[in-house]
Amino acid sequence: MKIAVLGGGGFRVPLVYGALLDRAGRIGLDELTLHDVDESRLARIGTVLEELAVERGWALPFRATTDLDEALEGADFVFCAIRVGRLEGRAIDERVPLEENVVGQETTGAGGICFALRTVPVMVRIAEAVAQRAPGAWFINFTNPAGLVTEAVQSVLGDRAIGVCDSPSALCRRVAAALGRPREELWFDYFGLNHLGWLRGVHDGRRDLLPELLADGDRLLSFEEGTLFGPEWLRSLRMIPNEYLAFYYFASDTVAAHRSGLELRAEFLLRQQSAFYEGDDRAPGAALAAWRATRREREGTYFAEARAAAGLGLPEEREDLGGYEGEALAVVEAIVRNEQRVLIVNVANRSSLPFLDGTAVVEVPCVVGRAGAVPCAVGDVPVHARALIEAVKEVERTAISAALTGSRELAVQALALHPLVPSVNIARRIFDAHRARNQLSEQFA
Repeated sequence: MKIAVLGGGGFRVPLVYGALLDRAGRIGLDELTLHDVDESRLARIGTVLEELAVERGWALPFRATTDLDEALEGADFVFCAIRVGRLEGRAIDERVPLEENVVGQETTGAGGICFALRTVPVMVRIAEAVAQRAPGAWFINFTNPAGLVTEAVQSVLGDRAIGVCDSPSALCRRVAAALGRPREELWFDYFGLNHLGWLRGVHDGRRDLLPELLADGDRLLSFEEGTLFGPEWLRSLRMIPNEYLAFYYFASDTVAAHRSGLELRAEFLLRQQSAFYEGDDRAPGAALAAWRATRREREGTYFAEARAAAGLGLPEEREDLGGYEGEALAVVEAIVRNEQRVLIVNVANRSSLPFLDGTAVVEVPCVVGRAGAVPCAVGDVPVHARALIEAVKEVERTAISAALTGSRELAVQALALHPLVPSVNIARRIFDAHRARNQLSEQFA
């Protein structure tokens, strides 16, 4: 079996490689190809992977290439985690909205839309290459905004494109720990879009355990989402939101936190990762050590803006955040081994959320096996959640159309209709600022 990793020079690729070292035998993997448009980043990450293999005592051979067709040829699975515009683009995505006193975040609101506008055309071209070079491949998408991008890619690859994100499973894992129950024994009633979802129930086959958790303040405050949103708000919702909903529930507070001097996440990562990629470590194991040190610093400041908005500092200790590679490998295992495993992934709705049409990509529990990911029925949801899902889904679809047609009118419409953007004039200024800073100049000439 062959796996092709697009974005193979990305900082988190060693996490993928480490997971593959653990599971290669279980899934029958015998060929791994890394693709990136930046040869120097491929070389730097390649050194880290080689040193990781030495440390583990065995190697999973891989090839690195800047030729997309070569990477894709004959692949059974394609992992895609690219960043169009690199971290420099992300910094603009986050900075421009803040200049208008609007939330600046890479996947949520105006920043996420502008990221999508330049990403969707590239992803569709990649999907077309996959359809030609590896027509039987499963396309596992990590590229953000993951739900929106997966919907765009499905227009080419259909249900063989599946979006993955680690935030729903991390929420479920933390809730299970707070309840003192093995995660495998529980059913998590989760619904929404990527980075816009809620945990509505936790079932053990006899009863829903979530009301018990919501009634226990100490337990709520024992995990990330409980401290982020606070017991009072969670009890009001009678659900536990995905952590990214903090950017909706604490929008003005997030802007204020940045106005008070909090460094943008993108600017921190750009400074930090530039130092790593420019490193020239000669001693054996030095590249791996540098990567690990950079990763520890990176994870220690994760979600700092949302925590600041909620009036919290950084936690003393943060759990291991290398989750998305585990989600991807869980999908691969479930398909290869026909496990019929329940995983929360991004797929076409079919009839899971009855108020959306069948092709809308949603993030819900799915039964994953040889036939792919089949969404489970969710049914009716609270009115406030439905309204937000419907509004953001319409924004996503308008952004996809804008990206593929180069329409400024549709791009401004997508921005203006987003719940976090307060006016049409602000939407126009955000779009024009991105275009002026060479983020969208070629596409929207």
